[in-house]
Amino acid sequence: MSLQNWLNNGWLTKHRTSSQEITALLGVADRDLSDCRTPGLSSDWQLNIAYNAALQTATAALAASGYRAEREAHHYRIIQSLAHTIKADVGLINLFDQFRKKRNISGYDHAGMVSEQEAHEMVNLAGRLRQDVEEWIYKNHPDLAEE
Repeated sequence: MSLQNWLNNGWLTKHRTSSQEITALLGVADRDLSDCRTPGLSSDWQLNIAYNAALQTATAALAASGYRAEREAHHYRIIQSLAHTIKADVGLINLFDQFRKKRNISGYDHAGMVSEQEAHEMVNLAGRLRQDVEEWIYKNHPDLAEE
């Protein structure tokens, strides 16, 4: 399945982005990557903030590709779109999606269920994804890259 198929299914809408929007999305990711490393944060919050950094980064890749995710299953679609945008490997996508589920439970239903190891893994995933997306944008959409 392609992003065009997703558009046809109503999971995405066409979106015309700009270098300013991409810079803003990556700026939020950078802020969150910094904030998630604040000493004394609970593992729950560390994972949550790093997750948002990764989500904003993936949103930038989707926007650069000319799309925006619809509201239904919004986070899920953004994460899964990484297979089509930056050609992320299935392992990264599956791990990111596991953290999406963990974040939902820890954020809404049950505090204290995120381990330090899980939080650390999410921080690493977010950092790696941020770098990969920036490189992909420079290579595939140089008109949208930060100057």
